[in-house]
Amino acid sequence: MNTKQLAAEKAVESIEEGMIVGLGTGSTAYFAIRRIAERVKEGLSIRAVASSQHSEDLAREWGIPLVAFDEIEAIDVTIDGADEADGEANLIKGGGGALLREKILAHHSRRMIVIVDESKRVERLGDFPLPVEIVPFAENLTLRSLKELGVEPQLRMKEGVLFRTDNGNLIADCRFGSIDDAAQLERRLNLIPGVVENGLFVRMAHTVVTGYGDGRVTMQDYM
Repeated sequence: MNTKQLAAEKAVESIEEGMIVGLGTGSTAYFAIRRIAERVKEGLSIRAVASSQHSEDLAREWGIPLVAFDEIEAIDVTIDGADEADGEANLIKGGGGALLREKILAHHSRRMIVIVDESKRVERLGDFPLPVEIVPFAENLTLRSLKELGVEPQLRMKEGVLFRTDNGNLIADCRFGSIDDAAQLERRLNLIPGVVENGLFVRMAHTVVTGYGDGRVTMQDYM
C-alpha cells in the first residue's frame, strides 16, 4: 500500500452514517473515493458531491450515491489531496486542474480533511507552481497582469493543446518561489480581472492526514 493510499484510507474512517461528503480530485483523492465506495458497499449510507467531472464519473461507476447541489445547504466533510501543505494548514492545490470547484466545496464544508504523503509537507509553500484559473477572454492581458507580480506564467497544456478546466477556463501555472504571505498573495491574485480563482487554500484545512514511507500515518488538527 503506497503512502497516498495509507493517508486516504485513514481519512475515510472519519466519514459517518448520513453525511454529505465532498469528493476531491487527483491521484490522492482517487484512493479516498475508492475506499468510500468500498464502505458504501459494506453498508455505509451517505450522499456525495464531486469537485470534478472525473471524480463524479468515478463515484457513479463505483456506486457512491450522488446528490445535486441544490438539494443541500452544506457539506459535512470534504476529503481532498494537496500539492503542498505547510505547518499552518495552508495549501497549494490545483495540480489536477479542479481548484475552483475544490475551493467551493472546501468553503462550504464543515470539515475539510486533506490527505498527502510526506513529500507534500513543506515548511513554506512555493516549490510547486501555483495554479491560477483564468477566463479565456483577453487572456493575454490577464497574463500580463500576472507577470507584474514577478512571475512568468505558463498556460497549462495537455496532449499538445491548451488545458481547459471543467468550467471551460485556462490554467496559468506560476512559479512564485517561496511564498512568505499566502493570504496576501491570494488577495492580490483575486483582485486581477480575468482571474477566476487561485490554488492557494489559506487555513481552509481542518485536518491534514500524512502517510509516510515507513507505514506511519499522522493526523494533525488545525481547527
